[in-house]
Amino acid sequence: MDKQPDLDQRTLKRKPKRRHPILRALAVIALVAFFLAGGYAARFYSRAKKAVAKTYDPVSTKAVSSDLDGKKPISILLLGTDTGAFGRKDTGRSDTMMLVTINPKEKKTTMTSIPRDTLAEMVGTGSDSPTYEKINAAYAYGQSDAAIKTVEKLLDVPINYYVTVNMAGLSKIVDAVGGVDVNVPFSWTDWNTGGQTFKKGKAHLDGGMALAYARMRDEDPEGDYGRQKRQQEVINQIVKHLLSVKSLTNYQKVMDSLSSSMRTNLTFDDMMSIAQNYRASATTIDRQQLKGIGVYIDEAAYQVMTTETLQKMSNELRGQLGLESKTLSNFNTQQNEINNANGFDWTANNPVYTVSLDGATTGP
Repeated sequence: MDKQPDLDQRTLKRKPKRRHPILRALAVIALVAFFLAGGYAARFYSRAKKAVAKTYDPVSTKAVSSDLDGKKPISILLLGTDTGAFGRKDTGRSDTMMLVTINPKEKKTTMTSIPRDTLAEMVGTGSDSPTYEKINAAYAYGQSDAAIKTVEKLLDVPINYYVTVNMAGLSKIVDAVGGVDVNVPFSWTDWNTGGQTFKKGKAHLDGGMALAYARMRDEDPEGDYGRQKRQQEVINQIVKHLLSVKSLTNYQKVMDSLSSSMRTNLTFDDMMSIAQNYRASATTIDRQQLKGIGVYIDEAAYQVMTTETLQKMSNELRGQLGLESKTLSNFNTQQNEINNANGFDWTANNPVYTVSLDGATTGP
C-alpha cells in the first residue's frame, strides 16, 4: 500500500462535485442469509450448514457473544468491498458501509448508511501513529476487524457482528432470487458500467442490471447519497423476496452464491438463532443516512460530519441497542471544536475546514 499523504494542518475546501470513474459497488445483501438459512435449514440442513461454513471468518481481536435469544438487540456491520473475489493481494476498500441494528422489542431493523468518504480516524491498522483517512480505507488497512473498530470509534456504538460481501456477490444473489423490483427515481444511461439505460418508473432488474443500478453515482443529483438510497432499496427488495418466497427451487443457488461471495463472524448456529428469534424484526426496515458536508483534501473528496450530526446518530443507534446516550469524544469532535473556535462557518458556500493532528489551532 502506498504511504498515505500527511494530513497535518491541511486545508479542506468545499468544491463543486466533480465526475469520478464509478468506484465499484454494493454487494451487501448478506443480512438475508440469516433468514434464508433459518427458513429452509430444516429441509436442507446439511447443505445449508456446509455452505455457511465456507463464509465463517472470525475477526481476530473481537469477542463475540453467542447469546442470540431474541430478547437482546444486536448490531451488524455490513461491508461491500470493491474486490471481485476474496483472497486477492489487493484487499480493496469497503465502498459500501451499513450499520444494522435489530431491535426485537420494537420488532424493527434500522439500516444506517455511512458515506464511504467520511473523514475518520483509522483504528486497528497496526500503526503506532494515528492515521486519518476516508472511512472506507479502514478495510484496506486491517480488513473487517479495522472497519468494525473504526465505525465503533466514530459513533461510539458497539458492533456485535460483521458481514462482508464482495462486488461479485450482488449480481449472483439477485439472479438467484429471480430479480428485484425497484422504482427508478429518474432516467439515465451509465457509460461507466457498460452503457445500461434506466427509465424513470417501476422496473424489474436481473443481477447485472441491479448491480449497475446500485453502483451509479455520477449521474445522480445526490451523488453518493443517492447511490446509498438505491443500495438500500435493492437490499430491502432481496429481503422481501426471501421472506415471502414459497418455492425452494432457487434455494441451493442462493446458498452457493452467498458461500462464494460472503465472509462473516456468524456461525451457522448463530444464523439459525437469528432466523428463529429475530425474524419478526426484519419485516419492518427503517433506512437512514449519515450526512456531512462535502469538502476536498488535496483534490480528494471527503465528507466531514458535524458533532451534532454524529451525536444525534450515536444517540439513536445506542437507543436501538438499549444503551444510554454518551457524549462523543473522538478525532472528529475534537477537530470540529478546534475549527469552531476559529470561527468555522458550516453554512458557508465555501467553508474552510482545517485538519490538525497535533491539536494546534490553525485558522483558515
